[in-house]
Amino acid sequence: MSWRQAPLFFHRAPTLNPRIDMKTRSLFLVLACSLAIAGSASAQALTGTLKKIKDTGSITLGVRESSIPMAYLDDKQQPVGYAVDICKKIVEAIKVQLAIPNLKVEYQPANSSNRIALVTNGTMDLECASTSNLVERQKLVAFSVTHFVSNIRAIVRADSPYTSLKSLSGKPIALITGMTAIPMLQKYATENQVNFERVYGKDVAESFLLFQTKRAEAFVFDDVLLASMAANTGDAKAFRILDDTLRSEPNALMFRKDDPAFKKVVDDTIVGLIKSGEIEKIYAKWFLQPIPPKNINLNFPISKELKEAFAKPNDSGI
Repeated sequence: MSWRQAPLFFHRAPTLNPRIDMKTRSLFLVLACSLAIAGSASAQALTGTLKKIKDTGSITLGVRESSIPMAYLDDKQQPVGYAVDICKKIVEAIKVQLAIPNLKVEYQPANSSNRIALVTNGTMDLECASTSNLVERQKLVAFSVTHFVSNIRAIVRADSPYTSLKSLSGKPIALITGMTAIPMLQKYATENQVNFERVYGKDVAESFLLFQTKRAEAFVFDDVLLASMAANTGDAKAFRILDDTLRSEPNALMFRKDDPAFKKVVDDTIVGLIKSGEIEKIYAKWFLQPIPPKNINLNFPISKELKEAFAKPNDSGI
């Protein structure tokens, strides 16, 4: 049978009861108004950083350029690292909370000298690095729960005669401008009646270069970053890290203070990563596997201090 011969069937559209139809329309109208009011109230409830992100459709992450493996630039000049990956998880949470699937992510280079100013003046919304959570800094900025714990130690050349910080008395030591290691080294010098000549670099790369080119006999900084710099020279055995520890420091993400709504989404995301075990996978990716750009493996297991921080997440500073 062709389509021309096929019988045609017509279905009469049902007649709507005018009263029911009007009632349904009224319900839809009430529902629409309720949703509009709720959406308006939700929008009005946004404050601080979340409101800024919602209004601009973008978030600015502060990153370092040479703090391997926490935050640095890869061979394509893109920000990568342990802290950067955690920040990306936070960005995903913000996308959901604010219903902005196409949230634009911008990166702002920062260093130890300007990072706090760039947070307080609104240039960057969230610093993704290894900044130490200090009580003194909490007067200016806020911190997330701890995502890493670093130990402040000194690296020397393997063929050097130095066995402790004391043995470096009178020698030039490389430091990074504005780092917490500076007052700690001074305190150590006073307590142990020794003196150190200080040589300053603006960031990790510059300070390590001062040490590597023998303008300094040692470089005092976070142990994991010292290990990463040594590994990335291609000859890690040419260096060694002294046993002396000036202090253990909780590292955290940094953002503007007095912004409880933003802090909640940051902390909730990190705690969620900890409880699910995903943060350990992120850690393994950057500390226990070959990483770009040179595919160097730091072989830096999770420390006892970091395990304790994961067991009881907190934002306590020192």
